[in-house]
Amino acid sequence: MAFDLLDVQNRLLGVLGQAANLLAEPAIVYQLLLILAAYLVAIVISRKLAGKIEAYARQIQGKPGLLRLIIIVLRRLHWVVYSLLMASLLALQDNLDWPQGSHFLMLVTLQLSLAWLCITFLSQTIRNRSLRQLLAFLGWLYVAMLVLGITQNIAELLDAAGFAVGNTRISLLLLIKVSLVLSLTVWVAIWIGNLIEKKVQQNDEMAPGLKVLVAKILRISLLVLALLIAISGIGIDLTVFSVLSGAIGVGIGFGLQKVVSNFISGLIILADQSIKPGDTISLGDTFGWIRELRARFVSVVTRDGREYLIPNEDFITREVINWSFSDDLVRLDVTFGVTYDANPHDVIGLAVEAVETIDRVVKHKKPVCWMTGFGDSSLDFVVRFWIQDPQNGLTNIRGQVLLALWDTFKLNHIGIPYPHREIILKNLPAGLSIDPAGKGPV
Repeated sequence: MAFDLLDVQNRLLGVLGQAANLLAEPAIVYQLLLILAAYLVAIVISRKLAGKIEAYARQIQGKPGLLRLIIIVLRRLHWVVYSLLMASLLALQDNLDWPQGSHFLMLVTLQLSLAWLCITFLSQTIRNRSLRQLLAFLGWLYVAMLVLGITQNIAELLDAAGFAVGNTRISLLLLIKVSLVLSLTVWVAIWIGNLIEKKVQQNDEMAPGLKVLVAKILRISLLVLALLIAISGIGIDLTVFSVLSGAIGVGIGFGLQKVVSNFISGLIILADQSIKPGDTISLGDTFGWIRELRARFVSVVTRDGREYLIPNEDFITREVINWSFSDDLVRLDVTFGVTYDANPHDVIGLAVEAVETIDRVVKHKKPVCWMTGFGDSSLDFVVRFWIQDPQNGLTNIRGQVLLALWDTFKLNHIGIPYPHREIILKNLPAGLSIDPAGKGPV
C-alpha cells in the first residue's frame, strides 16, 4: 500500500512543460497582456457604474425581489463588465485579424468568466455562505478543466495518488467524487426534507407532536438514503465499511449511551405526545413553555426569557407537570388572612367578587373561597380560581389577585393582620415594680 509518487511527479512535469511552451509563443504573450488590460479597465468601469446603480436601487420601494437581483449583480459587476470587454475584444480581433494566429487564450478566458458568473448566480440558492462558495469554486474548477480539455489528464493524475485497501483502490479522484456526489445528494435530501416539513406543518388535521415526529423520521430517512445512493452510485462496495460500522457500534455502546438514550427518548415523546410545542410545563425548578422538540433535547423558554435545553431523557425518567396536557384550564390557589373582628361570611363573598374582576380569570368556572382555619393572628382563607393561559405566567396572576383583595378589603374596612405577641409576667424579678398607670414594669 503506497503512493505512486514517481508517476505523479512525471505527470506534473509534463503539464508544467506544456505550459512553458505556450508562454514562449508571442501570440500567447499578446493575449495575456490584453486579458490583464481588460481586467484593469473592467475594475475602473465597474466602480463608476456601481455608484449609479446603488443610487437607482435606493429609489426602489416595495420590490424586494428586484433589489435582491440588483445586489447580486453589484457584487459581480466587475465580472459582468470584464466578460463584455473580452467579448468585444474577440469580435474586434476577428474583424481585424490581429494579432495573427489563434485567439484561443482569450476565448478560454471569456468562457471561464461566463462560467463563473453563471455558477455564482445559481449558487445563490444555497443559504450557507461557506458551502455556497466551496461548491461554486469546485463547479467552476470542473468547468475550467472541461474548457481546457485536461479533465482526462487531471483525472489520471488524481487517480495515480492512491492506495489499495483489500480489493478497493482509494485515490484522490475517488475521494473527490465521493465528496461531490455526497454533498449533492445530502443537499437534495435536506431540500426535499424542508419542503416536506413545510407541507406537514401546514396540515391542521395533524397533532403538533405528530407533525414533528413525521418530519424528523422523513428527514433522517432521506439523509440515510442519500448516503447509500452516493456511496453505491460511485461504485464503492458497502462491505468496505463493515469494520467502520463495527467500531461505530462499539462507540455507541460505550461512549454514546446518553446520545442514543436522548434520541430514543425523543422518539418516544413524539410518539406518545406527552409534551408538544406550545405546552406549559414544570420540570424541577424550571417553569416555561416548550418552543421546540429536537432529536437530543427539548427547548423550554421561561418567563424571564431564558431558554433551557433539557435532554429528552429527563422527560422520560423524571416527573413532569404538563399544565396543558389535556386542556389549557389551570386552577390556582391564593391564601390570605383577615383580622378576627371581620365577618367571615362577608369576607368570602368579597373575595369571590374581587377575583371575578380580573380579566385572565375564566368566567365559565366561578371562583370559590373557603375558610381554612383559625390562625394565631388571623382568620385564614384560600381563594381558588381558573385561568386558561398558563404560558402567560402564574406569579403575575397571583399578584393581581392579591392586589384585588387588598383594594376590596380596604374599601370595606376589613383589616389584614400582622403577627403580634403579648408577654405576661406573673412573678416580677427583684427590684422590678408595675407602673401604677398600667404602662408596664418600671
